[in-house]
Amino acid sequence: MSTSSRWGKTPRQSVEDECTRRGVGPVVAGCVDLLNGKAVDDDLVLALGGPPADWIRNGEPSGPPYWLRVWAARGLLYAWDVSATAAVINALQDDAWRVREMALKVVARHSVHAASGRVDELRSDTSARVRAAAARASRQLDRP
Repeated sequence: MSTSSRWGKTPRQSVEDECTRRGVGPVVAGCVDLLNGKAVDDDLVLALGGPPADWIRNGEPSGPPYWLRVWAARGLLYAWDVSATAAVINALQDDAWRVREMALKVVARHSVHAASGRVDELRSDTSARVRAAAARASRQLDRP
């Protein structure tokens, strides 16, 4: 099964390409800004969201605003710096379960131990997908 999208690249490839173009630091900073509800440039939104973010060109969002935060968190899976820690921990409290789930994936991938208390709380989240992601993150954080 191919992991590339109808866009011709995976989200990982897109984020890595954007990091090559503008640098890891600016990509991480943009992801943090999006997680914090701030605006970023259209090119970064397109790089993070892929084809579903194409609405940025015509100004007609095709989905709820929380998708920007989901894409920002997903971007942090592939472009990481500890400066994003506080934003990721805050994202674990987002109203949108998809944002919480993706933030948990970031916590697990980058072993964000500062989030362990919140991860434990999310093991009883109302969303089954968040609970599963919290269990995976907890196991990852418990590894030596």
